[in-house]
Amino acid sequence: MNSFIIPYKRYVDFGGRSDRKEFWYYFLFYLIVSAMLSVLDRAVFPSALDVDGDLLQPLTSIFAIGSLVPNISVSVRRLHDTGRSGWWALLWLIPIFGWLMLLIWFSQKGQPGLNAYGAAPSGSAAFDGDEASI
Repeated sequence: MNSFIIPYKRYVDFGGRSDRKEFWYYFLFYLIVSAMLSVLDRAVFPSALDVDGDLLQPLTSIFAIGSLVPNISVSVRRLHDTGRSGWWALLWLIPIFGWLMLLIWFSQKGQPGLNAYGAAPSGSAAFDGDEASI
């Protein structure tokens, strides 16, 4: 349960590394909470339309804005774990190709031991050095 809370505790920490478990649990938590808030928005604000006629979702929007910096920081730390600069997170701005590259990199195993961004996250398979458990 702690894995999806860590990115909120380290929301301004763009240094260091985050293992796959931390990143994907946070991502799953973000998706589930966003979906629940979207349903709640539709139930509580059924007729909240903006000037273009699109449905406003105030609760989902507040959560998304509040999670923006943690999203960026955990993505940067995840890229650091794979040995890449956090600036590669800007690939998110390139539709399809950038998204696929980031998806592949976020799914890769982190570098074992020390790399240019610090030691492997404690508790990760790379930290333990146990290649058989990966």
